[in-house]
Amino acid sequence: MDTTAALTRRFELVTETYPPEINGVALTVQSLHDGLKALGYDVGLVRPARPGENNDESTELLRVEGAPIPRYPGMRFGLPSGRKLAARWMRHRPDAIYIATEGPLGWSALRAAKRLGIPVATGFHTRFDDYVGRYGAGFLSPWVFAWLRRFHNRADATLVPTGELMAQLTTQGFRHARRLGRAVDTVRFHPSFRSEGLRESWGVGEDDLAIVHVGRLAPEKNLPLLMRCYGALKAERPTTKLVLVGDGPARGMLAAEHPGVIFAGTLRGDALASHFASADLFCFPSLSETFGNVTLEAMASGLPTIAFDYGAAREHLRDGVHGAALPFGNETAFLARFVETALSPRRQGMGAAAREAVEGLSPERVSRDFADLLTQLATPIKRAA
Repeated sequence: MDTTAALTRRFELVTETYPPEINGVALTVQSLHDGLKALGYDVGLVRPARPGENNDESTELLRVEGAPIPRYPGMRFGLPSGRKLAARWMRHRPDAIYIATEGPLGWSALRAAKRLGIPVATGFHTRFDDYVGRYGAGFLSPWVFAWLRRFHNRADATLVPTGELMAQLTTQGFRHARRLGRAVDTVRFHPSFRSEGLRESWGVGEDDLAIVHVGRLAPEKNLPLLMRCYGALKAERPTTKLVLVGDGPARGMLAAEHPGVIFAGTLRGDALASHFASADLFCFPSLSETFGNVTLEAMASGLPTIAFDYGAAREHLRDGVHGAALPFGNETAFLARFVETALSPRRQGMGAAAREAVEGLSPERVSRDFADLLTQLATPIKRAA
């Protein structure tokens, strides 16, 4: 890495979600932002203002007006801010811009950047075309996909987390898909965070099993299959406990229908790491991920992981070695292999192998790859100047 070059370049990140909001997009953007800064780049961030914050501006941060997202408590989308962004980028012109979200703020940022001739990379983080079907509006899915494609095809590069998704989108008309891998903090997520005290609070003894699921409690996470897996294992091992980490619109219904389930709420930091490491296996039946960061977090925590074979599982989870990776959408096979894995005498060995498999996924490497990609986008503009 040329440190001198890093100090002379400015990159700007635009996102409609950012911590303390907890979701895969927010945490990924924060990691990219902090990684660029650690490498010595001048980095700006644009995001919606939270309640109680002013819409003020510095060279490092611009807060814009936002509005609440229905059914997503605590989350907001950014309102169109094209004029404000154009003025900002004329005062402090970035070498390249990364737009992480396709909402009103993202669209206005894309238009402003194109008018000013600033190179743009976008991030394909969320399958909104799949989500609308899971919320009862499947007829909108083709329209939503076309809308996503139109947005990303206006950029100079669309960053996706897996080679599988890059190939899929390319065949579906996305013109500039490029892979930027994901990493996991293997210091933060580690088997050493296992807590017998936490297990006792769940009512789990030394020989009992605890299943953990981490994610939004919402239709797109395929929660009915999760509950079937829990029920099937509980029939074999009645003392089994299910721990749900996260929140969302399905929590009330799940709590009413499954009074024995433990609802841990939304967690971060040591508390999240401890909940991962204190369980015995990770069940992730979602069919709507572009990647699924929690898969890597579970593996780093030493948990055998059961997931469908796409996204992070396709890239890193080896069937029968680290848990189970099932054919996409085959719920019968998923249920059977979940119970088999949970009861297997090899379960702990699978968890150890899962940890070993992700130990080399360095966040620093991803940050360098991200910086290199943005620098490549910026270079032709500089040569033409």
